Amino acid sequence: MPDHEESSTGRVRLGVDVGGTFTDLVAVDRDGALRFAKVPSVPADPSSGVLAAVAAAALAGPEVGAFAHGTTVATNALLERAGARTALVTTRGFRDVIEIGRQNRPSLYDLTRDRPPSLVPRELRFTVAERCGPDGVIEPLLAAEVERVVAEVAAVPGLEAVAVCLLFSFAHPGHERILAAALRRRLPAITVVASSEILPVFREYERFTTAAADAYLTPRLSSYLRRLERRCAGHGLTVPAVMQSSGGVTELSEAASHAARCVLSGPAGGVVGAAYIAGLSGVRDLLTFDMGGTSTDVAPVLGGQALTTSESVLAGVPVMLPAVDVHSVSAGGGSIAWVDGGGALRVGPRSAGADPGPACYGRGGTRPTVTDADLYLGYLADGAGLGGELTLSRAAAEVALRELGQPLGLTPEQAAAGVVAVADAEMTRALRVVSVERGIDPRELVLVAFGGAGGTHACALADEIGITRVLVPLAAGVLSALGLAIGDVRRDHTRPLLGRLGAVDLAGAFAELVAGTEPPRSGPDAAPAPAPGPAGEVTLQRRVDCRYVGQSHELTIDVDEGATAGRVAEAVRTAFEAEHLRRYGHIAPEREIETVAVRLVATVRGPRPAPVAPPADPSARRGHRQAWTDGEWHRIEVIPRAALGAGEAVTGPAVVEFAESTCLVRRGWTGTVDEVGTLVLTHGGTA
Repeated sequence: MPDHEESSTGRVRLGVDVGGTFTDLVAVDRDGALRFAKVPSVPADPSSGVLAAVAAAALAGPEVGAFAHGTTVATNALLERAGARTALVTTRGFRDVIEIGRQNRPSLYDLTRDRPPSLVPRELRFTVAERCGPDGVIEPLLAAEVERVVAEVAAVPGLEAVAVCLLFSFAHPGHERILAAALRRRLPAITVVASSEILPVFREYERFTTAAADAYLTPRLSSYLRRLERRCAGHGLTVPAVMQSSGGVTELSEAASHAARCVLSGPAGGVVGAAYIAGLSGVRDLLTFDMGGTSTDVAPVLGGQALTTSESVLAGVPVMLPAVDVHSVSAGGGSIAWVDGGGALRVGPRSAGADPGPACYGRGGTRPTVTDADLYLGYLADGAGLGGELTLSRAAAEVALRELGQPLGLTPEQAAAGVVAVADAEMTRALRVVSVERGIDPRELVLVAFGGAGGTHACALADEIGITRVLVPLAAGVLSALGLAIGDVRRDHTRPLLGRLGAVDLAGAFAELVAGTEPPRSGPDAAPAPAPGPAGEVTLQRRVDCRYVGQSHELTIDVDEGATAGRVAEAVRTAFEAEHLRRYGHIAPEREIETVAVRLVATVRGPRPAPVAPPADPSARRGHRQAWTDGEWHRIEVIPRAALGAGEAVTGPAVVEFAESTCLVRRGWTGTVDEVGTLVLTHGGTA
């Protein structure tokens, strides 16, 4: 592994997160000092927002030693169905697998609601005469057949990508490799993805949709990342690495080759940052609550580790790649409030975004949003600057809210309170999805609130689900960017292993994976260079997908590294039944367990700065303003975050104004600043 200290002359590590409304930056010095920046995103060219954030932080290229980036380019392309023109090549008779899907419907009782359209229209799905089964080749793939299907694909006008998805290729990839190689030779300018390369596991539907998504998204993400790489080079910046959905970063070239691994790039950074900062405050079991301008993302963290899943469904498309177990809802600060045909007040899913933005931005937006409601109710300051380029106007928010409330007979404050209540209800449901529905009691967890609006709504959400402790980090407004800056370099490896536990050679399967594993690179031209000592070392985590015989779906279990070769099966059974009990509330000790796949996660640990709470700034002045709490207007204290040093207390109701975010401390809540600068809020007592 290269010596990162010698390969990097810069002393600052950057994390830059591009969101739908703002682009956030955190710079970490070698001594652990942090610098923040927030600028409006540029939807037409996100790389412009990245460079604007670097400029806002007053950083020069030679200062930057490593640079990690989180992006929503792939996410948005999937949500908006704005990916590449993609073809699919599959086994004869299986052309419509990606459209038939499973029996479940998007909404069980809504007979008018259809599934989202397939990423590959039927006329772009091609079949080939070949067949493999569990034991190998049944029908050989002939050279003439390869030539025929390649010619048909090459004749498609405007084609940008091809997914090759054959039956049983996870176990016998030979035919798929032949087809992929032939397509790459004939069409060198287009993206070709073989399902056995991206997801070598069984279940043809999920494998096919994941490969199709990877092909569909890769040209868009690759184009953006290569443009960003060129622009960074022009400004003397190192090649950025990219956050993956799994919560680890990878080199830009790898992300540009397989975009499906980065569809949750931005939210994953927030979970990493929240888990780390909470750990510094002695909290290892938590729910993350990231409320940004466009959406809200929530996730569970247990034992200091973010829970991951390989069963994500994004915009109706199963993407079965490792991902932080994030649940997202369209309830961000920019979510637009509206009245439906039945006269009910709704919030989202449409967002005002960065341009024109909420009405209070003064950029031409006229529709009321959650940010407008928060501003009108006094949670945000009239005239406050935002992102260095915006000034909030309460008068503009009032005009939009008055228009919203008129058809319902509501005053502006009633309309604003209704918007906040509807948004809070949506976010509360999201928190229940990642806690109660995962077999986790939220009352035993701590809520970590971040994002520009997280602290504003955190106490209300905590009250709803019975959480009595909330953490609001010093870097709350840019915590996702901090997660990027400290992220581990990570690579995931998978291979199928079907058989009864005890009969399969788990130890041998893991040994084969380890032998074929290329360790993550850590040089600044590949991915962020980890710090010396414990950081920088390669860690291998062994995992196995297993289930009771007869079950339809698996649980992914960590394998105890201390288990000897002869006791791996016993260790897996113990861990599986503990997880099964937590998730489903029961176990069946008399039933046999079977394995489906083994996984190996190779990571190089990123740096772990040790922030210290800055002393109180004597020039930071406290004040008061009117705010709507408990159903009426009250005069409450407004405290600049800079006025609070370690050990200083806050009693609700009060507003604490951070540099990039705001925290509303509701009545019944108190808080103190801990030694790392986190505002620790407690309900019903002292913090």
